[in-house]
Amino acid sequence: MENLQVIKQRFGIIGNDVHLNRALEKAIRVAPTDISVLVTGESGVGKENIPKIIHQLSHRKHAKYIAVNCGAIPEGTIDSELFGHEKGAFTGAISARKGYFEVADGGTIFLDEVGELPLTTQVRLLRVLENGEYIKVGSSQVQKTNVRIVAATNLQMEKAIQKGKFREDLFYRLSTIEISLPPLRERKEDIHLLFRKFAADFAQKYSMPTIRLEENGIKLLSRYNFPGNIRQLRNIAEQISVVEENRIISPEKLMQYLPNNRGNLPALIGNQSSSNSDFANERDIMYKILFDMRSDINDLKKLTLDIMKTGNIDELNEKNHQLIEKIYQEQNTSETGNVEVVQIPEVATIENQNTYDFVETIEENESLSLQDKEVEMIKKSLEKNNNKRKLAAKELGISERTLYRKIKQYDL
Repeated sequence: MENLQVIKQRFGIIGNDVHLNRALEKAIRVAPTDISVLVTGESGVGKENIPKIIHQLSHRKHAKYIAVNCGAIPEGTIDSELFGHEKGAFTGAISARKGYFEVADGGTIFLDEVGELPLTTQVRLLRVLENGEYIKVGSSQVQKTNVRIVAATNLQMEKAIQKGKFREDLFYRLSTIEISLPPLRERKEDIHLLFRKFAADFAQKYSMPTIRLEENGIKLLSRYNFPGNIRQLRNIAEQISVVEENRIISPEKLMQYLPNNRGNLPALIGNQSSSNSDFANERDIMYKILFDMRSDINDLKKLTLDIMKTGNIDELNEKNHQLIEKIYQEQNTSETGNVEVVQIPEVATIENQNTYDFVETIEENESLSLQDKEVEMIKKSLEKNNNKRKLAAKELGISERTLYRKIKQYDL
C-alpha cells in the first residue's frame, strides 16, 4: 500500500489537516476492494480526487474510469446516458447507443452530484448495485455489468430522504463506506499552502512573477470563511495573479478580492435536528396566540369601559361579539395559517348598565405569566374536546406530540 505522502504528491493534493488525512487514508484502505463509496462534503472541497485515488489503487486501474455529472444531464436523457438505448426507443434515437455502464464494464464510474438523480433513475441504479443488471431504454433484454460505483454529493442526504427526493435503500447501498472531506474553513493551516501552490501554477501558466502575500495578508486570508472552498481560493489566486502589477500583495489589496470582506465572520453551519426546529416553531406560534389573545381581551375591557361611560349598549353588544369571535379564530389557527370554522359561543348581551353577564370575569390582577396562560389554554382545550388530545392539539395549532409533552410537563 502506497504511503500517504506519496499519494498526495501523485494526485496533487496539498495540506496536512487531520480530517483530510483521515479521508485519504480511508480511500487508500477501500481501494483494493469493490465496495461502493459515497464521498460527501461541500461544493468545491475536491471530492473528485477521491474516486481517482480509489480507481488508480484498485485492480480496475487498467480498465475505464468514467466521471458523470448527474446534475448536468437533463432528466429526459439521463437513463439513456447511463444505461444506453435501442434504435427507435424515442424521438431522435436513430441508432442504438451504449451507456456508461456498458462502456465502463470492468472499470469504475464516478457519479458526481448523485443526489440530483431522478427517482426513476435511482430505481435503475439500485438494481445495478444489487445484482449488476440493467436494461437499455427501449429494450426488454437484461444486461450484466461489472462496474464499481463511487458517488459524491454536497447535499444532506438525510434531509433529501425525508423529503422523498432520494431513496433510502439506494443511499445505504451507495454509502457502504462514506468518506467526508472537510470544508476549507476548517483547514486554516492549509489555506496559505494552497494559495502558494495556486500562485506558483498561475505564474508559470501566464509567464509572470509569482505573487506573495504580506504577513498580515496571510492572517487575513486564513480568517476568511471561503464559502466556495478550494475552488474559490483558486479563483482568487488567479485573479490577483493576472490583475495586480505589484507582486507583493498587501492586506488592503487582498480585501478587494474577498467577497463582502467577511473574513472574520463565523460560518453558519446549521444542522439542527428537525424535532428541535419543529418545537421552536410550535412554541413561537403558541406565544403569538397568547399575546394576540391578551391584546384582544384588553381591547374588550377598554371597549366595555368606554361604552359604560357613553351608555351606547347596542354598540357594546356588537363589538363584544366581534372581539370574542376574533379570539376564537386565533385560538384555532394552525401553523399553516388556515383558520378552522368553529362554533362561537353565545355572547351575553347587556340588558342595562347595571347588569353584565360575560362568558368569564376578567380580573384586573390577572397573571402575566406565559406559562400560566399556556396551562390555562391547554386545560380549556382538553375540556372542550372531552380530553381527546388529537382534537385539542389541532385546536391549539401544535402537534399531538408537543401537547403530550406539555401535559406531562405541567402534570395536567
